[in-house]
Formats: sequence, structure tokens, C-alpha cells
Amino acid sequence: MAPDKSNRRLLKKPIKIEDKIRTIEKKVEEAEVCLEFSVDNMQAEVVTAFGNSADLKVIEGGKSERIFSIIFLESMVDSTSLKETTSKFLSSTSFEKEHLSNIDELTAFCKGIFGGASCKIASSRDEIIYEIINGSIVIVVEGIDNALSVNLMNGEKRSVAEPTSQTVIRGPKDAFIESISTNVSLIRRRIRNKNLHFEQYTIGEDTKTTVYLGFFYGIANESILQEVRNRLKKIKVSSIFESGNIEELIADKTFTLFPQALNTERPDTVAANLMEGKMVILIDGTPFALIVPAVFVSFFESPEDYYQSFFLGSFLRMIRYLSFMIALLTPSIYVGVLTYHHELLPTTLLLSVISQREGIPFPAVVEVLVMEITFEILREAGVRMPRVVGQMVSIVGALVIGQAAAEAGIISNIMIIVVSITAIANFVSPIYSFATASRLLRFLLILFAAILGLYGVLLVLVAMVAHLAALRSFGVPYLAPIAPFIIEDQKDVFVRFPFWNMKKRPKYLITESEQKVFSASPPSPPPVKGGNTS
Repeated sequence: MAPDKSNRRLLKKPIKIEDKIRTIEKKVEEAEVCLEFSVDNMQAEVVTAFGNSADLKVIEGGKSERIFSIIFLESMVDSTSLKETTSKFLSSTSFEKEHLSNIDELTAFCKGIFGGASCKIASSRDEIIYEIINGSIVIVVEGIDNALSVNLMNGEKRSVAEPTSQTVIRGPKDAFIESISTNVSLIRRRIRNKNLHFEQYTIGEDTKTTVYLGFFYGIANESILQEVRNRLKKIKVSSIFESGNIEELIADKTFTLFPQALNTERPDTVAANLMEGKMVILIDGTPFALIVPAVFVSFFESPEDYYQSFFLGSFLRMIRYLSFMIALLTPSIYVGVLTYHHELLPTTLLLSVISQREGIPFPAVVEVLVMEITFEILREAGVRMPRVVGQMVSIVGALVIGQAAAEAGIISNIMIIVVSITAIANFVSPIYSFATASRLLRFLLILFAAILGLYGVLLVLVAMVAHLAALRSFGVPYLAPIAPFIIEDQKDVFVRFPFWNMKKRPKYLITESEQKVFSASPPSPPPVKGGNTS
């Protein structure tokens, strides 16, 4: 027996209440989106978010059925490009309702006017604010659920010039600037390879600073690279203004005098380290890049070592190691010998020193500390004052004060020689941040020398070496390749072997590709052709 009509209604699949609720919620969401992207609503939200800032500008236009707003920060966009862009948009005759009914048609319309590369879609208020902050104009059209941003970032920036903190003797004379895109370009001009990768991070809850992590894919060790990524992602701070902020936040140990990242403003230095298997961190707004991981021997290397003869490069590198020891130990040895260990000096030299110190009212340790602190004050004054005046003050001040103090009988002449040699040796270091470590350790050594003599100096040195041996830079031993001792890497530590002989990258970096020089041999003169003919 066939079922009647009433039974057929009962056999139909019942409509679930959850489906009805889901449909209603979808319609509500669509209505909220339309409300959110209404011109008046979005304009009010953006103005409120920026606190009615003086440089926030809004251009309104359109007919009653198709009104729009162009929102931008006047201080962040290029004024010339802004005039051209707005005039093109406002003068277009195709801006009508039937032609622009959705975001795809608006995007196609704007790409035809502005070009495709600079157009982006912003689908929320936060995205709109982000685009405005980064120098884009945002176009909000009534009835369309998304906004459109056109990048008109102000292109004003400092031109590329010579490095100011690292003098170039031989080699490229360009340096990084405050524009991160220009800095990436300077690196890519030296490494023209698709395997040079850059990853972008936005760090700083308030400043939204752009940070790039650069590495050479296929050479850089993946585990070290992942460690750098993890540390950058874990940074949660309000603001980032300089590479020193990043360096302190990603360092293995904070309480150490020795830098755990190499900072430089030279693109050739960055390019060379990338090819060794290291990573570079670029920060928008500063010309100083960070190279990680960094080891102790890296701070004694200079790009000029590889641009000149390996004999000269090796000699200069040994001079740097010697200068580091002189700058670190000379004042403390002077105090220890004159206070406790007179027998270490030859009799003639001892009598000369004693005769010079005759009438000096202070012990050796006070004499050294007074001169060292005075020189640090002069150095800081020379840095902070205008460049031309600062150099004159630091040089003339040191000469005048030193000569006057010696004539007044406050310090001895030998003390002026010790402090001068120490200061000059300290300037030999190629990296300023590393030189500051010896400057600060010098005072600790002086105090221990005054208390325990040369035994105190030895005690501090042993503690310093133990501290260095315990340090790590992204998991890499700080004293590598000295401790642990790696025989293959000694070709580029205290001396530099010929370029054709350094065939492999550093072992301590555990690179994905060890080979650096594939086929090379020492040059030899061509064979003599012919001979005596009769």
C-alpha cells in the first residue's frame, strides 16, 4: 500500500536546528563585515586608533551611491607620488557602481591605474592600520567588504657612503645605511645566488620593527639556523631601535663582557661570513648588522687580511693579538712589579723608575687609576663632541694634562708612557665592542695586582680563560677552534694561509657543504719555450 501525502511529509529528512543557527550566524557575520567596512565606520575607527593624529589625513569622494575614503599618514608617504595617485584615482571616469561591485573588480581597477606590484588587500582594521603605518594609502569603498592599500612609502634615506666605524684600507668602500632594503641589495650584489635567503620578522609590540634573518641555503647548519629562528621568535618587547637590542636579547649569556655576536656596517664582511656558513641579522633603522655565531678569533679578523698578501695579513693579525695582550695587561703588570716584585726589573731600569717616582705623593695603583680614568673621560668627550672639535680635544687634552701632571709631580713620566701604549694598543682592535671588554677588564686586573701582585693578575687571567671556555654562541664553543682544538681550522686563526690552501669551511660551524675551494693550486711560472737553436 503506497503512503499518502501526510506520510510523505513525515518521511522527509528533518531540518537540524544547528544548521539553522549556523545559517543565521553566517548572515549576521556578513552583516557585521558590511557594517565594519562602511566608509564612515572604518574612517572613525582609524581616526580613533591614531588618536586623531595631526599627520593622519583623509580624502573623501564619490557619489551618494558609491562614496569612498583615502586614508594615509602624510609623514610616511611620498608627496609627489601621493598627488599623482590621488589625481589618477579621482579623475577616473570608470569609477561607477556597476563596474565596482566587489573587491576583485576594485583590485583590477586599481592595478590598471597604479600597477599591480604596489596593490594589496586589507581585510581587517588591524591590517589597514598596519598598511597605513608602513607608508601605504588605504582606499575604503562603500559596499565592498575589503579595503585596498597602495604602497607610497617615502623614499627619503641616507645615501651609501664609506663606513665610519671601520676604516677601509683596501677593499669596497660602501657601507650599510638605515634602510633595510638597501642593505639587502648591497649583500645581493656580492652574492648573486638564488640560495641566499632572507626571512622576515616583525619584532616590537609597539614599534613593529622589521628584522631580516639572512643565510646561505645549502651551507648554513640547519640546527644553528633553527636556534637563531627560535630566539628571534621568542623576543617579546615593546620596542626595538638598534641591533644592540637584538644582540642582548638573543645572547647565550647576558652577564659577560665579551660580545657573542659580531656587529659590522661593511657589506663585504657580511657576505664573506655568509659564505662561511654563518647567519646575518639585519634591523630596519640601523646600519649595523649582526653576524652569528661569533667566536673569539673572529674579533681579530679584518676583511683587509684577505685582500692583501697572506704574509702581510698574517703579520697584522699577530699584531692584533699582541696589542690585545698589551692593552689588557700593561697597567696591571706595572702596578704589580712596582708594588711587590722589584726584583723582576734590571737594576739600571729599576733605579731609573725609582728616580722618576721620587716625590710622587701617590702609590702606583692610585697613579694608574687616575691616569686611566682621565684618559677614559677624554675619550668619551672626544666621541660625544662634534667630530672636528672632539678629535682636537682628545689629543690636545691628553698631551696638555699629561705634561702638566708630570711637571706638577703628580704622576711620573713612565706612567704617561704606560698609559699611552695601553690606549694606542686598545685602538688596534677591528671591532669596537670587543675593545670595550679589554678596557673594563683592565681595571679589574689593576685592582687585583695592587692586592696580590702578579699572582692576582694570573688569578684573573685563569678566571677569564675559564669563563671564555664556558661561553657558547648559539651552541658553538666561544674559543673554537682553539678549545676544542681543531687542526684543520688553524689555517685561519693566528696566521692566514694562502687563499688557495684554505679549501674547507670552519669545522666548528658543521656546515652542510664543507668544500670552499674546489680546485686550486699554488701558481707556478710557465715552462720556458724553445732553447738554443743552431
